[in-house]
Amino acid sequence: MIHRSFQRDLALYGPGAAGSAAAPLGPSFRYCRQLARRHYENFTVGGLVVPPQARQHVANVYAYCRWADDLADETAAGEGLDLLDWWESELAACYAGSAWHPVFTALGETIRRFEIPREPFADLLVAFRQDQRQARYETFEQLLGYCRHSANPVGRLVLYLAECHEPRRARLADSVCTGLQLANFCQDVSRDWKKGRLYLPLEDCRAFGVDEPVLAAGRCSESLRQLVAFQADRAERSLREGLPLVALVPRDWRLAVALFVHGGLAILKQIRRCNYNVLQRRPVVGRREKLRLILGCWWRLRLGRWKEAK
Repeated sequence: MIHRSFQRDLALYGPGAAGSAAAPLGPSFRYCRQLARRHYENFTVGGLVVPPQARQHVANVYAYCRWADDLADETAAGEGLDLLDWWESELAACYAGSAWHPVFTALGETIRRFEIPREPFADLLVAFRQDQRQARYETFEQLLGYCRHSANPVGRLVLYLAECHEPRRARLADSVCTGLQLANFCQDVSRDWKKGRLYLPLEDCRAFGVDEPVLAAGRCSESLRQLVAFQADRAERSLREGLPLVALVPRDWRLAVALFVHGGLAILKQIRRCNYNVLQRRPVVGRREKLRLILGCWWRLRLGRWKEAK
């Protein structure tokens, strides 16, 4: 089912509504902020902890990702690939200086201000297209290949916004984002299954004795618990490998990056707390726990005790 809000936005700004003149910058900025506020469950927290001067640019990047995701998942069956092609053509127009869509009018300012290359934006579209074509992954390496397009570009975009992108930081950011994506795969087994997708490697499913009829029946067997625990441990290792990034970003970005890592670890904590039963309910981090995360990370950073808190 297409969400009503996106259906309205698609009618106003979709392929059939292309205008001859670019959307004004001020209303475009406002549109991106509104889009961010009405969606993603973690954006409110993220928006509050990123440096104030970067919040509009974070919203602009988020709006690009949100539109691409909705074009892939919130449109009629069979339309996603064509709409993603259209979105990529709008990205090309943005880099050519001829965008009209409000998201690209806003994003163009971000791209110019921070000198962001096209690659991370285009890589995200590779992942959205992959979701249209592929619903299973045979090996963990194949799943990591998906993460390289679906998650890692987001971390690299954050580094560009923080004006500290370089190879070592990029590798650590990749670790954090891959870990977050793997944690989300564990968290969303039931939700993804309802969409016809499975992000648990098939070779691991066979190794732990988990077959798809078990998932279809919604039964959380001991074998499935063990499989999810195995994947959760992988996610935690990746997150912790990226933890040194916190100390390597500018001071006003450290809280945001710390929360990316510890937000992922908190998801894994909730998965373990429910004994890996991710079919009966989706483990989530509640508001109280989010507040504790923010205060805890802020306090450790303030005291200079971050390394002690790994």
